[in-house]
Amino acid sequence: MAENDRPQILLTNDDGIRSPGLWAAAEALSRLGFVNVAAPREQSSGAGRSMPPASDGAILEREMVVGGKAWKVYAVGGTPAQAVLHALLELMPRRPDLLVSGINYGENLGSGVTVSGTVGAAIEGAACGIPSLAVSLETDTSYHLSHSAEIDFTTAAHFTHLFAGMILSGLKVGDVDVLKVDVPSGATPETKWRVTRLSRVRYFVPIRPERERLEQPGGIGYRVDYANGEVERDSDIYAVQTLREVAVTPLSIDLTSRVELALLEQDLRRRAR
Repeated sequence: MAENDRPQILLTNDDGIRSPGLWAAAEALSRLGFVNVAAPREQSSGAGRSMPPASDGAILEREMVVGGKAWKVYAVGGTPAQAVLHALLELMPRRPDLLVSGINYGENLGSGVTVSGTVGAAIEGAACGIPSLAVSLETDTSYHLSHSAEIDFTTAAHFTHLFAGMILSGLKVGDVDVLKVDVPSGATPETKWRVTRLSRVRYFVPIRPERERLEQPGGIGYRVDYANGEVERDSDIYAVQTLREVAVTPLSIDLTSRVELALLEQDLRRRAR
């Protein structure tokens, strides 16, 4: 079968073009279709779906060896979401059948997922009408900005292949634009998975910069701390942290609150008098 006749998969990763998580996903997905890789040139964790005008947009063709085979890939001077757009507009032979973002160093759980470049890239793909999958592996925070070889992506690659295959087989559910998959550390291919909701609890809590004067450089840090939150038993946080199961969370690009709009408008107009 010719490359263009196979399912076309666009793969990106917010940890950048050199991330081992990206290449673990590439090898797993290559059994399902032709994988086109376009990822940020630099580490881009925390970029969300941002489109900073300062990005230079330069695209560098590179060759990587994956599974003993040489791959032509593209390093993009931009965020994960920008890498997706450059790939769609300039690199892909045709519209992809699936977009995959990951495998990320670190889980993406709870109310802060819009910060995630992994999730942001998947949302960008969904906004372009492409079925999208975002996959993350739980790690200690010390690994989040790394390309550490200590992290084993084998199980996360298994679940990437599993859910990508489901989407390519025709999975289509109304109001589901992205499947967000979070794999707990220590999981195996036999680990159970469950469909969850996105927790309203903040999972990564920001840490105040340590500095003596405001004009000194001081980045905002973060730590995992959800103990004081009311973690919903049907949520992604509960599945990963309490049940130690894979959380599969459907996301919608429709951010409209699920309220009765007529009643809300009635209340607003009453208060405007």
